[in-house]
Amino acid sequence: MSEHPRHRLDPVIHSPIRLSIVACLAAADKAEFAFVRDTVEVSDSVLSRQVTLLAEAGYVNARKGYVGKRPRTWLSLTAAGREAYGKHLAALTAIAKMPVTEEADV
Repeated sequence: MSEHPRHRLDPVIHSPIRLSIVACLAAADKAEFAFVRDTVEVSDSVLSRQVTLLAEAGYVNARKGYVGKRPRTWLSLTAAGREAYGKHLAALTAIAKMPVTEEADV
C-alpha cells in the first residue's frame, strides 16, 4: 500500500494564509509588502507574522529599502520556497485525483 499524498503536504505552507502568500509570491520575482497584504486580504500584523514563519522555514526573503524617503519591504520566495510550494501543490493535486475504490456510506 502506498503512502497517502497528505503526508507530503508541507505543514508550513498548508495554512490558508501562508499558502495564499506563497502563491502570490510564486507569480513574481518579488512583491511589495503592501501588494501582498492587499492581495491576501490580511492586516499588516498578520502578514508580518506569517512572513516571519515562512522566513524562519527558509521559504521567503524580506528585503527592506526605500523608495524616495519612504521605507518599503519587498518579499520574495527563495529557491527552497519555490520547491516546497511545487511539492505542496503536487500533493494537493494527488489528493484531488485519488480514485474512489469503494462507495462511501453517506
